[in-house]
Amino acid sequence: MKKIICAAFVLLALVSCKKTEAVKVEQKPVSYAEFGDKINDQGAISKEELLEKYKSMKEADTLQVKVASKIVDVCQKKGCWMNLELGDNSNAFVKFKDYGFFMPLNASGSDVVVNGKAFLELTSIDDLKEYAKDAGKSQAAIDSIVAPERNYSFLADGVLIKK
Repeated sequence: MKKIICAAFVLLALVSCKKTEAVKVEQKPVSYAEFGDKINDQGAISKEELLEKYKSMKEADTLQVKVASKIVDVCQKKGCWMNLELGDNSNAFVKFKDYGFFMPLNASGSDVVVNGKAFLELTSIDDLKEYAKDAGKSQAAIDSIVAPERNYSFLADGVLIKK
C-alpha cells in the first residue's frame, strides 16, 4: 500500500511539473581600447598556451601569435613596455613595434589581447637596470642586478585593452 501511495505522489509530481524552456542570455560584445595595428580578439590563445610554446623555443625562434592575458606592470615613464602574465609565476616582456605606440600608465591589472612575435631574448645588465629604473624600483633593487637574464619577450604590433 505504501508503494502505491509513493508511486502516486511521484506520478502527481511529474504531471504537475511544468516544462521549462532554456533562457537565452545575451552576451554583450566586449569593448576594447585599441593600440597599434587594428586587431580583434578572435583566435587568441591563452597565456598558459603561450608559456608552453615559450618553453619549447630556442633563442633564434620567433612565433607569430595572438594571446589573451593580463598586464602585470607598465613602464611608468611613458608606457613604452609592459609585462604580461603567463602563469606559473612567469611573465613576458613586451615592447611595441617601431616604438609606434604606448600603453596607458594605469593599465596594470587590465585584461588584454596582444598580437605580435614571441621570442626568447638575453637581456643585458644595462637594459635590466634601465627597465628596473623605469618601473620605479629602489636603487638597492637596481644595484642588485648583476647578471644578464634569459627572458620571454614579445614584440607587439597591436594591443586591445578591455574597457
